[in-house]
Amino acid sequence: MKKLILLPALAALLLSCKTQNHTMENPQEWKRTTNIYEVNVRQYTPEGTFAAFEKELPRLKKMGVKTLWFMPITPIAQQNKKGSLGSPYAAYDYTTINPEFGTLENFKHLVNEAHKMGFKVIIDWVANHTGWDHVWTKSHPEWFLKDPDGSFHKASGMDDIIELDYTNKEMRLAMIDAMKYWVKETNIDGFRCDLASWVEVDFWQQARPEVEKLKPLFFLGEFDELENPDYGKVFDASYSWKWMHLSEDFYKKNLPLSDLKNLLEQYSKIGDNSMRAWFTTNHDENSWNGTEYEKYGDFAPALAVFSATWNGVPLLYSGQELPMKTKRLEFFEKDPIPWNGKYELEDFYKTLLNLKSENPALRGGDPAVTTYWINTTANDKILAYLRKNGEREVLVLINTSKDAVNFKLEDDNSVGSYKNVFTNSKSEFIKGSDVSLPAYGYLVYEK
Repeated sequence: MKKLILLPALAALLLSCKTQNHTMENPQEWKRTTNIYEVNVRQYTPEGTFAAFEKELPRLKKMGVKTLWFMPITPIAQQNKKGSLGSPYAAYDYTTINPEFGTLENFKHLVNEAHKMGFKVIIDWVANHTGWDHVWTKSHPEWFLKDPDGSFHKASGMDDIIELDYTNKEMRLAMIDAMKYWVKETNIDGFRCDLASWVEVDFWQQARPEVEKLKPLFFLGEFDELENPDYGKVFDASYSWKWMHLSEDFYKKNLPLSDLKNLLEQYSKIGDNSMRAWFTTNHDENSWNGTEYEKYGDFAPALAVFSATWNGVPLLYSGQELPMKTKRLEFFEKDPIPWNGKYELEDFYKTLLNLKSENPALRGGDPAVTTYWINTTANDKILAYLRKNGEREVLVLINTSKDAVNFKLEDDNSVGSYKNVFTNSKSEFIKGSDVSLPAYGYLVYEK
C-alpha cells in the first residue's frame, strides 16, 4: 500500500485499507511500468488501415510507448448509424473485423509485429451495447433490453446504440466467448472496457477469470473507482474522471490548489490493488469537449508531466505528440490527424515515458513506492511531490499558477543531489533552496 505523506491521520487511513478484501491478483510486473497509447485507426493515417498504422510502430517504440490500445476493431452497425461512417462503438458483430481497417490477417500481423518490438496490445471492448442491426438482434433478440412496446431499448442519450440484457445468462456466456475469441485468435494482451460501470459488476467478476484461463491479461475500465469501488476489485486500472474534470475547472475557474490535493488524497486512499489511468485527453474528450489545449491552455504540458509521474499509468491519445492544439477529430467521418513530420513533443513524451518505465520510484500500484508531498514556501501554487522506492527517487515540481513563482524548498525529503531529466543538468538541494518556475512551468528530477 503506497503511503501519501501529508497529514498524520492519512497513514493510518491507508494502513486500514490493507485489511480490506480484494479479489483481484496483483498485476503482472509489466503493468506497473507501462504506459498506454490510444490508437484511433480510422484517423491515424490517410488510409485508415491496420497496415498503414503498422508503419508507425518504430516511431512509437522510439518515443517510449509500451502498450497500444486500439479503439473498437469490430464492424460498425449500419442501421441508425451516425454520419457517413458511423461510430466504432456501435458494433455489428463481436467476432469479425471492421473491413474499413483491413482483414483479420492484417490485424494478426500488426499484433505479431507489435509483440516482436516489445509492445503490449489491448483492444476496446464494448459490452454494454451494440448497434441496432447487430447480428444478435436477428439470432437472439431476447438478449437485449426492451421498452414497454417491445422495441429495443436505446442507450441513454445515444440514438445509434441499444443495450444488452445482463440478466440473460446465455448472452453473458456468448459475450465471454467473444472476448476469448480475440485472445485465442490474435493473442492480444487485454481489454479497455468501454463504459465498464454501465455493465453489472458481477459480469466482469464472471468474465475475467474465464477469459484469463487463456493467458494473464490487462483490464482497463472506463469508470472512476471513487464512484464505483466494487469495479476496482476486478480491473487493473480505471479512469481518473474526477481528476480530469476538476483539473479543467481548476484551470478555468481559478480554484484553490488544495482542491486538487484533496482529490489526490482520496485517490491514494483507494490503495495499490488497482491503478488509476491519468490523462489530459482521449477520443471522447478530443471530439466532443475540446482539445487538451482548449481545456487546459498552457497548463496542458504540466498536466502531462503529472500524468507520467504520479502513482498509476499514463494514458495518451493519438496525435498528442504533434501536438493537436486546436484540431478536434471528427467521430463519424474520415478526418485524418494532420501529421506534418515534426512531432514537436516527441522528445518531451520520450523523456517522460522512459522515466516512467525505467525508474523504480515511478512504478504504479507498487507498495514498495512511497509518495510524499514536498513542503514549499508556495504551497498554494506549487504542486510538489517526491516518489521513492528504496534508493531511487523522483522529485516533481509543478507551478499551477498563471504567474511565475519564486519559492523555497522547505522539506527534508527534497535534500540531495538531483539530475534534471529534461536537461541532464545537476542540482544540489538543501532545505531552503531557492527555485523559480515560470507560469505553468515544471521541473522533474531524478536523485
